[in-house]
Amino acid sequence: MSEIAIRPPWVETLRQDAEAIFEAGVEAADPQRTLEQALRIRDDRIEIRLNLHSDDVRSESWRRVHVIAIGKAACAMSLAVQKIIPKDMFGSRGLAVTNYENVVDAPGFDVIGAGHPLPDDNGLAAGRAVIARLREAQVDDLVLVLISGGGSALLPCPPDEIALADKIATTDLLLACGADIGQFNTVRKHLSLLKGGGLVKFAAPASVHGLILSDVIGDDLSVIASGPTVPDSSTYADAINVLESRDVWKKTPESVRRYLQDGMDGIHGETLKPGDAIFEKMQNTLIGGNSVSLDAVYAKATALGYPAQIYSRALCGEARAEARTLVQNAANKIKTANSPFALVAGGETTVILRGDGRGGRNQEMTLAFALAAQECPVLKQWVFLSGGTDGRDGPTDAAGGLADPWTLERINAADGNAVELLENNDSYSALNASNDLLRIGATGTNVADLQIALCVN
Repeated sequence: MSEIAIRPPWVETLRQDAEAIFEAGVEAADPQRTLEQALRIRDDRIEIRLNLHSDDVRSESWRRVHVIAIGKAACAMSLAVQKIIPKDMFGSRGLAVTNYENVVDAPGFDVIGAGHPLPDDNGLAAGRAVIARLREAQVDDLVLVLISGGGSALLPCPPDEIALADKIATTDLLLACGADIGQFNTVRKHLSLLKGGGLVKFAAPASVHGLILSDVIGDDLSVIASGPTVPDSSTYADAINVLESRDVWKKTPESVRRYLQDGMDGIHGETLKPGDAIFEKMQNTLIGGNSVSLDAVYAKATALGYPAQIYSRALCGEARAEARTLVQNAANKIKTANSPFALVAGGETTVILRGDGRGGRNQEMTLAFALAAQECPVLKQWVFLSGGTDGRDGPTDAAGGLADPWTLERINAADGNAVELLENNDSYSALNASNDLLRIGATGTNVADLQIALCVN
C-alpha cells in the first residue's frame, strides 16, 4: 500500500476546515445580504444608505427607478433588488450584464451573458443596450447601478474608431504581461464610452446611485469595473505609459495607439474628472468587498480552533513569488506559534505568462506553495488554499487550488512534473492530476481572492 493511500486523517481534517473557512468568506459577500443592508423602502420612498457604517441615507421623491446591473454578481444583485423595490416603482425593465457562468433568469430583467476575461460581441451589444436604457431616464428618475467585479471586460463599449477585435487584442496583451488591475483599468477607461464615469453622462439628467460590491483591494471605487459611475483622474498619457512600461506599446493594435495618442493631443475628450458638474446628482455606496470577506475568514478560522493571523489585506505581486514568501513566513511562525494556526490573506496576485498552459493566479500560487513547502523541512503538516470568490480562476472551471504535503507525489504518480508544469503556466493540469483543484461553481459574487494556510507543528 502506497504512502498516498494511507494519507493520515489530519490531512482530510485540515482540507475540510480550509474549505469551510473559504466558504465563510464567499458567504460574507452574498449580494442579497449586502443589498438588504444598503437599500430599503420607507413611506413609499427609496432610501439608500451612503455608508454601511453610518445611518446617513439618500432619499428623494424620484418618479421612477431604472436598474442597471453590471458584473459577475449582476444577476444575484438584480434578484435581491427585486425583493426590495416594488414592481410599480420600476420605470422600465431592468438590465443585467454578467459572465456566462453566472447567467440566471431574473424576472423583470433582461439578462445578457458576455465574455470574461476577454470581451466579446455579446459584451459590445450589452454596452449599446445599456446606453439605450440609460437614455430612457428622465430628470425626476433614479438610475440605480449595481456594480460588481468583472464589469470592465463584460461591458467593452469602445468608440467607433476602435474595433472590438483590437480592444480584445489589447486586453490580451495586458493579461499576458501581468498588468495589475489599476493599470488594466487605466487603459480600459480610455478605450470605452461607459467607463471612467461615462455611464453617468448617458444617464443625465436623471439622478444616479451606484451600489458597489468591490473586487479591488483597497476598494478604490474608480477602479472597480473601471468606475462607470466614478470620476477618473487618470489620463490618456497615463494609459500610454502603462502600455509602454509593460513593454507592449509596440505590440498594441495601431487603432488603439492612434486613438490614445489623439486623445493625449486633445482630439478626443478625456474621461470625466473629479469636480465635473455632471456628478452633482451622482453618489455611490460601497456595500461589500474583500476586506469584509477576509474578516469573515479570520473569524471562521478562529471559531474552528486555529489562532489566526491576517498575513495581508492587500496581497499582490507575482503569484509564484508571493507563494514562496508566504511559505517562509509560515515556517518562521511555526517555530514559535502554538499549534495549530492559520495565516489568512486577501488580495489579487498576477501571473506572468511564460508558457502556453492553462491555469489562473490562484492555481499557480497553490502549486508554487506546494513546491516551496517541499523545500522547507520545518513545514510538515499543512494545507494551503487559494481561491477566487467568484468561483472561477482564469479561463478554467476551477476557483483555485487546495494543496497538502502529498500534492507533489500525486502529480508524480500521474506522470506529471510539477516544476515543468509550473514553468509552462500549466497549474491546472498539475492540480487536476493531483485532484487538488478547488471547484465550487459560479458563486454569483466577486470580491477578489482569499488565501488560507493551516499549519500544525
